[in-house]
Amino acid sequence: MNYRRLGSSDLMVSEIAFGSWLTFSSWTRRRNAIACVHRALDRGITLFDTANVYGLGKAEKVLGAALHGVPRDRYVLATKLFFPMSDIDRGLSCAQVHKQINASLERLQVSYVDLYQCHRYDDRTPLEETMRALTEVVQAGKARYIGFSEWPVDRIEAALAIPGVEKFVSSQPQYSLLHRQPERELLPLCERSGISQIVWSPLAQGFLTGKYVPGAPLPPNCRAGDLSLKGFISTDWFKPKMLKAIQDLKPLAAEAGLTLAQFALAWVLRQPNVAAAIIGASRPEQIDENVVASGHALPAELARRAEAIIDAAS
Repeated sequence: MNYRRLGSSDLMVSEIAFGSWLTFSSWTRRRNAIACVHRALDRGITLFDTANVYGLGKAEKVLGAALHGVPRDRYVLATKLFFPMSDIDRGLSCAQVHKQINASLERLQVSYVDLYQCHRYDDRTPLEETMRALTEVVQAGKARYIGFSEWPVDRIEAALAIPGVEKFVSSQPQYSLLHRQPERELLPLCERSGISQIVWSPLAQGFLTGKYVPGAPLPPNCRAGDLSLKGFISTDWFKPKMLKAIQDLKPLAAEAGLTLAQFALAWVLRQPNVAAAIIGASRPEQIDENVVASGHALPAELARRAEAIIDAAS
């Protein structure tokens, strides 16, 4: 496993991070989720990402149980807030920032998180209020650094311009060979501002594993067949032309000595502004495969050929 510095912070994080969005939200999967965390630690993963809204607190509780007893300096812990936790609890107001960090710490069984992230931008709360509340959380020792996920570029710039408050060190965008929008404005701004990317969905909700084949039925129990995820999966990815293009990436991956999933992760990690790519896993063996992408210097020529194949299908 290779490690990279997270923005302007002193945090060193593993290039492959382990997320808890889908596989930690059900109590029935608890034992397997804990086994995956332990396998991740064994494979050198140090960055664990979660959010209060995942399973309405269940994911944080499972992750806290999985990390219980592990020396605190062995892992970097990140969580988020914004989405509704109840009919009255949502957003990034001062009251919510303080209420939700305390609840997250209790569920995670820790006294602080390394990274506290705003899951989305809150246009109902003044930006200055949010940034000062986040600063108070850091000053209280409940979080070491702050970050954001999927904020508008102009709001990021406005936050960075506020004097006397903590500055963001991380951004969590969706980014993959199938979703390259962050390259336009977000990455250049963050590179100038000491902010690193912690990428979510680097495998494009599993499409970049190659398991979806043109003309074939969807695999059983796959994410593409989960109605709850429809808002996260582009309809363009289902088109036969795109599904064929993804299959056409497999020879490039083989040329690099990688599986298609490893190739997709290595493509994301070729960006110096990307500190880590978040993976999920329903089985420990999936972690074994994905960590191989760390430290793999993908040849620029292969990356360009892959991009051309996807662009032609878009």
